[in-house]
Formats: sequence, structure tokens, C-alpha cells
Amino acid sequence: MFDSGMFDTTTLRALPLTLYTEQYIIRGTVQTRQHRVSDILNNAENPFLVLEDCTLEEHGSVDPPMRAEFAQVNLGSVLFAVTLSTIEPMRELRTPKVAERALVSIPPFRVVGNIHLLPERNLRDALAEFHGKFLPVTDATYWAEGLGGQRETVAMVAVNHALAQFFAPFREVDPWAGMGAGGPAPTPIGGDGGTGPETA
Repeated sequence: MFDSGMFDTTTLRALPLTLYTEQYIIRGTVQTRQHRVSDILNNAENPFLVLEDCTLEEHGSVDPPMRAEFAQVNLGSVLFAVTLSTIEPMRELRTPKVAERALVSIPPFRVVGNIHLLPERNLRDALAEFHGKFLPVTDATYWAEGLGGQRETVAMVAVNHALAQFFAPFREVDPWAGMGAGGPAPTPIGGDGGTGPETA
């Protein structure tokens, strides 16, 4: 089945984009005809992107962000990309997928959101077929415990598959569940305040 990422029929537009590396947050705009952030990254003609009107901010730094008219960013160093602008693919060309809530580890960050897998497969097989350079995670929340732990929620995060340590099925765990009935509270999974992966 055709996928909208194969087509380049829209007009050129300036899309705001935020790129996270291990050391920096780079904000700027990219000129593109693509429908989705993951398509911008996966279909880049070069191993880098050139952003316009950029700010470069070092993680944990109290210094004001550096500014640049243009910046070339090595895609191999990008942990994930975020945009606040949503560009919907053409619905008639969209490959049907099913959403699975997942936890992604991409140090020093964690991302929780929906990954979209091919239907009519068990979860193990679906994850085995989940591949690409940059993978979309929708309705996503991301944070880094060592960088203050502030959580950001966005419509989509495009994760660098080569730098991610794992993608795992995820469910919220309520540490107070069962307390009203006199039962013991469940042991939280993971070290992030009662949330964590649940593997099949």
C-alpha cells in the first residue's frame, strides 16, 4: 500500500523544528515539502539538516541560548526531533496501523507515547517489523531525570532508532491501587515514580 511519505506534492513551507542531541537543544525552522517530521528526517538527501533562525541551548546551562542565522545539524547526533506544528498525511494514502503505548529509552531521555504497528500480528512480531531511521511516537511525553526531570508533552516525537536502547510496551501503574480494599499497593515498575515498561 502506498504511504504519504512517498509523495512530494505540497508547496514548500517553513516548519518549526526542535532537535535534541546529548548536549544541545537546537530550535529553528526547516524548509520542506514533506507531510511529517519523520519523513523530513528519513528522506533527507544529506546526513544533515540545515535549520534557519536557530537557537542553540546547552542542557543544564544557565547561559542564554546562542543564536545563528543558519545551522547544519548532523542527523546521526540527533536523539529525537519535536515539532509543535502538525501536518497530517493524506488519509487515502495512509497505511493502516494500530497504536501501542510504549516506553522508549534514548539516554539521557525517556519517551512515553504511541508507536504505530502493522495490524493482525502479535506484539512480538509487530515490534520485530518496527524499523526505520527515525520512528514516530505520537501523543508523547519526554523527560530526562538527570536534567531536572521536567516533562514535555507534544503531538509527536521522531526518535532516532539507532540511538534508542529499547522500545517496550508500557502501562501506567497506580501505586495506590488496591489500598481502599485493604490490599497491598503494587510494586512500581521502573524508577520513574510508578511508571515503567511492561513487556509481553
